[in-house]
Amino acid sequence: MNEILRKQFLRHVAQTSPAPQLIEVARAEGVFFYTPEGKPYYDLVSGVSVNNVGHGNPAVVEAVQRQAADYMHIMVYGEMVERPQVEFARRLAKALPEPLDTVYFLNSGAEAVEGALKLAKRYTGRTEMISMRRAYHGSTHGAMSMMGAPEGEEWKNAFRPLLPDTKAIRFNCEEDLMQITPRTACVLCEPVQGEAGVIPPKEGFLQALRKRCTEVGALLIFDEIQMGMGRSGEMFAMQKYGVTPDIVCLAKALGGGMPLGAFVASQEIMSTLTHNPVLGHITTFGGHPVCCAAGLAAMRFLQENRVVEDVERKGVMFEQALTDHPQVQAIRRSGLLLAVELGSSDKLYRLMDIFIEEGILSDWFLYCDTAFRISPPLVITDDEIRDCVELIRKCLDRL
Repeated sequence: MNEILRKQFLRHVAQTSPAPQLIEVARAEGVFFYTPEGKPYYDLVSGVSVNNVGHGNPAVVEAVQRQAADYMHIMVYGEMVERPQVEFARRLAKALPEPLDTVYFLNSGAEAVEGALKLAKRYTGRTEMISMRRAYHGSTHGAMSMMGAPEGEEWKNAFRPLLPDTKAIRFNCEEDLMQITPRTACVLCEPVQGEAGVIPPKEGFLQALRKRCTEVGALLIFDEIQMGMGRSGEMFAMQKYGVTPDIVCLAKALGGGMPLGAFVASQEIMSTLTHNPVLGHITTFGGHPVCCAAGLAAMRFLQENRVVEDVERKGVMFEQALTDHPQVQAIRRSGLLLAVELGSSDKLYRLMDIFIEEGILSDWFLYCDTAFRISPPLVITDDEIRDCVELIRKCLDRL
């Protein structure tokens, strides 16, 4: 690594922890990124499920270059007719189940959550907002307020006071659904809990949640920021698990590697942001034409190459190849998002160092530091999976 660059990084780039990984990236292609010395790393994080179509995807790169040459930022979101926004919104609406047909583009997942919470309060006229325990929805004030206790308290306590009238119930616990009442504006839920360590829904739970929200008039919001755009084995996890929310939050892979988020609802619900007050939600850079062009190209690539249809099979390949290793206690999986459970944080931290030595980038989960993450680009090939698994097993043997 360039030592001067490293020192400048530590001095001038705001840090999020006292121990950054400090791997210098020179280029990336497909499922790999490379250091200036040419060392390849299998990317098993994908920018936390951002790079679903692979690094340097030619279709996305071409779309970015073409749109940047035409025009970039013109005016705040929602005023000008910009083809990349319109075409991408139309394609998303066509892929989502009815009545989710109106897209509000933003810059990130946290912003999508913030907008969805405001929309729910505005539409229902209620104030109580419910999330799930062990949920992660972002680090802005509103999104952080919906971090599910108890694990989220570590982050929340240093920044109080946060939003009032919020509470968390247990994911996969139908008994807790009775806490959703006629004073509840919305329930915010990940169809698959990501940062809890990949916790899929139990059979019937999401259906019972949908039923309870409908009974009391609360809006159901799905956070598909990590699972959307094919990660679950369907384009959207709601389709995999057979439940349609009133609002869905999207980001991460939505922009094909560019920063882009969105919340999507019916036109009836979304229209409440246009009056009383006018400009009920506004953003300067949301729906940036270059980001929308990249996201549109990425979604076309997923659909035209039938990438999502092969996600489940690839996830099974990883699971079957690792489940018998003596260091692996369990594997939790939805599509190509896997949590490989070691049962020990000490082992997990040692393994992360071994991975770096051997050319693998993985990570643990915010609320689960005993399991490592496997979420490669969805375009990973069978040969790359077999090679990667062999390397993972070699690393596990060193524990």
